[in-house]
Amino acid sequence: MRLLTEHPLDQPPYALPPAAAVAHFGTDPVRGLTRSEAARRLTSAGPNELPAAVRTPAWRMLLAQGKNVLIMILLVAIGLSLLLGHTAEAVAIAVIALFAVMLGFIQERRAERALEALRRMSAPHATVIRDGEADEVPSRDLVPGDILLLEAGDIVPADAQSSS
Repeated sequence: MRLLTEHPLDQPPYALPPAAAVAHFGTDPVRGLTRSEAARRLTSAGPNELPAAVRTPAWRMLLAQGKNVLIMILLVAIGLSLLLGHTAEAVAIAVIALFAVMLGFIQERRAERALEALRRMSAPHATVIRDGEADEVPSRDLVPGDILLLEAGDIVPADAQSSS
C-alpha cells in the first residue's frame, strides 16, 4: 500500500501532490521563485501562450478538402457514373460531394475561429510570488514552478495545480 505523499518518479509534475510539485520545480513554497530564476526559466521554457495560428487562406482550405477520402470516393463515383452514361446519378453525387466539401470547410473555419477565441480569452495578467512578494506579471511570463495567488473569480492563466 502506497502512502498518499509518495509518488513515482515517472509521474508528470501536474499529477504530483502540491508539496511534491513544489519540490520537483525547486520552488521555495513561501518566497516563490526569484526574479532571476523566473527570467532564466522563461528563456528556457518559452512564453506561456498558445502558438499563434497561421491563417490558412480560404481557397487553400477549400482545396484541401479534396484530400478527404470520402470526397475522393465521391469523385471516383462521379467519374464512373459519367462513363456509364448515368448523368442524373453523377449530378446527384456531385451535389453530395459539394455539400461534404462545404461542410468540411465550414467546420475547419469554425475550429480556427474557436482557437483564436481561446487565445483572446486567456487571462492577461497573473499574480505570483517572486522573491517573497506578490508580483503581477503578464500571463505569458509565467514559468514552471511559479506559485500563483488566486482570488475568487480569477481566470487561471496557466496549467496550474490547486494546493487544496
